[in-house]
Amino acid sequence: MADESKEPVPGDESFVGSLLVEIFTSPVNIALLGICVVLLYKILRSSDGSDKASGPVEPPIPKMKRQDMTLEQLKQYDGTGEYGRVCVAVNSKIFDATRGRKFYGPDGPYSAFAGHDATRALATFSVNDVKDEYDDLSDLSSMQMDSVREWEMQFTEKYDYIGKLLKPGEVPTEYSDDEEGSNNKTKKDD
Repeated sequence: MADESKEPVPGDESFVGSLLVEIFTSPVNIALLGICVVLLYKILRSSDGSDKASGPVEPPIPKMKRQDMTLEQLKQYDGTGEYGRVCVAVNSKIFDATRGRKFYGPDGPYSAFAGHDATRALATFSVNDVKDEYDDLSDLSSMQMDSVREWEMQFTEKYDYIGKLLKPGEVPTEYSDDEEGSNNKTKKDD
């Protein structure tokens, strides 16, 4: 009878054994394995919610009521008032940009826009072009007005529309609660 003791045949090793030998004999493979373990740990840790701050959570800022404003009224929403509310006017439309206060708030790079009509500044790509009085924009080129419309679309997509920027002597629109509610519903359904 033939010898029953088997000697290992090169192709007979287990798959797991050969994988472990391959991983732990190369420093590059060890480094990649370490990175994979760390990333897997971070993914699992973030999915169970244990990395969330345990401190007090700020209550959400109440939604602004729909209203038209003059430049004087708009100026009070420069990020320094109640709730740190920031409103910016673009192309005669006022937006609540409070969510973007790190950009438009008092310490942000575009703080000059807060509480102002930013249309000319956005058209000319110059933060210094913010005006303190009503600006009819009649001297802007068609290319600059195209840029303004693009900025208006971006603000419309990102921030809540509050109302219209009033020209001197213009009468504000009275918004009803029904109209405000239907606009909120429309925005949520999108």
